[in-house]
Amino acid sequence: MRGCWRMRKPANEGRTSIEQAAQVIQILSQDLAAAYPGRIFTLMEVCGTHTMSVYRYGLRRFLPDNIRLLSGPGCPVCVTPAEKIAQAMALAASPDYILLTFGDMLRVPCGSVSLLNYKEQGRDVRMVLSPVDAVNVAAENPDKQAVFFAVGFETTAPLTAAALAMARERGLENFSVLSAHKTMPAALRLLFSRQRQVDGLLCPGHVAAVTGAAYFRFVSQELSLAAAIAGFSPGEILMAIASLLRQLLEGKTELVNCYPRAVSEAGNVWAQTVARQTFSPVDSQWRGLGTIAESGLALQEAWAGFDAERRFPLVSMQPVEEDTECRCGLILQGLAQPKDCSLFGGACTPAHPHGACMVSSEGNCAAYYKYGEWENRIK
Repeated sequence: MRGCWRMRKPANEGRTSIEQAAQVIQILSQDLAAAYPGRIFTLMEVCGTHTMSVYRYGLRRFLPDNIRLLSGPGCPVCVTPAEKIAQAMALAASPDYILLTFGDMLRVPCGSVSLLNYKEQGRDVRMVLSPVDAVNVAAENPDKQAVFFAVGFETTAPLTAAALAMARERGLENFSVLSAHKTMPAALRLLFSRQRQVDGLLCPGHVAAVTGAAYFRFVSQELSLAAAIAGFSPGEILMAIASLLRQLLEGKTELVNCYPRAVSEAGNVWAQTVARQTFSPVDSQWRGLGTIAESGLALQEAWAGFDAERRFPLVSMQPVEEDTECRCGLILQGLAQPKDCSLFGGACTPAHPHGACMVSSEGNCAAYYKYGEWENRIK
């Protein structure tokens, strides 16, 4: 069998597609067990939506004992370090600013407080659904500086770039961006230089839809890992896992696009162009991984007038003491599971999170907490 195994009905998310994929996984895992007795093969996904889907649908119950699936640093809210959140808080503390960001980012703890706490104290902190919403807020409040705290990977950076272009076109001098955007390749290179136990990678379909499939070819060529770009339905995720197992059985490391209905080889050229014209790569700090060279996106000089870090002296990196019991950093590296943390489910819950992994809907701890009833079936 070559390439990515195909379901009879690729768009079908019902029992048929799941059962088809599960049957192929069983056959391949049995062949792997015969070829490599006693060996456990470890796969990792690095997309927060994949993490949520795996837990939501209890997909690990379809994996035999010799196949293990880990979650990696695929949640952009989770990998945003406390020091960056402290920058946003420094702005939010002033009555001259409106701080705008996505909902999950409001609740991430920074020391003992969060942006949501600032909002509850009467500071002008607002949730938006898109960067364009933040531009509109700036237009509606010309007497205040509106700062969009921009978080996300390659998927969302073009949206921030488009919002900046809109703000410039509308002549909004009171709009700026505090960029916490990150890109995946350098982080994956660093992660897998440390994480030697992984045999294959489920590549993120959302990112690949923008960047193109070729963007992740380095995973197989440089890192020597089996790689498959996965969609998000249960059947699509299992189909991509089957593709990884087939590569391992055949002793190959290649990139297979198992999400062709959304991912092309070249990707969304417009989105890539607008992001490239707006941002430049910079060294960036990741929660759990540390500072990674050229893994962040900063506004180019041409956009300096919209760059919060250049415009406002309130924005400065502040050392923040994090909860030493929280294991979010290890969880993001696949070195620990939520249930390994002493805080999980007790002191740390979605209502009272101690760490970023319990906040975001794409966080490993939040997904495990919400869909934990499947765990009695998970190996």
